[in-house]
Amino acid sequence: MNYKDYIADIPDFPQDGILFRDVTPLMADGDVFKKACDEIIAFAKEVNAEVVVGPESRGFIFGCPVAYELGIGFVPVRKPGKLPRETVSVSYDLEYGSNELQVHKDSIKKGQRVLIVDDLLATGGTVDATIQMVKELGGVVAGCAFLIELAGLNGREHLKEYPVFALMSYE
Repeated sequence: MNYKDYIADIPDFPQDGILFRDVTPLMADGDVFKKACDEIIAFAKEVNAEVVVGPESRGFIFGCPVAYELGIGFVPVRKPGKLPRETVSVSYDLEYGSNELQVHKDSIKKGQRVLIVDDLLATGGTVDATIQMVKELGGVVAGCAFLIELAGLNGREHLKEYPVFALMSYE
């Protein structure tokens, strides 16, 4: 399946000079959305994931169906002030700014195999911050799965020691 047929290119969003890859058309087509999730589920099985971690918000959209299908837990990674219990946090740079992410301190068990799922791998800032928190909590990163990889931004460089799966890649 050519998933790129279901991605909308939006120039100058969220700011001038950025070409945004909009995944909402893919999500709107039930058959295509299911097929994309099924491919990530197959990867999760290959890496023996025990829990799925997804950064907000599109990591929730793709990570939750994976966790549900596998009968394993889902751990949300959120922006500051969104999680009610004690958290760990990491600040990081985006391709067009900076941000901070948090996860509940008790959300990952020591030694638990974690699959990180998100819609996009760009510079690697979001996934790198997520990996740092997973490791801080004692989890083992089993792999990282993305819908889209923006290969020209070299985000994969942050992930050399992990299995990485991307449904599609843009240069």
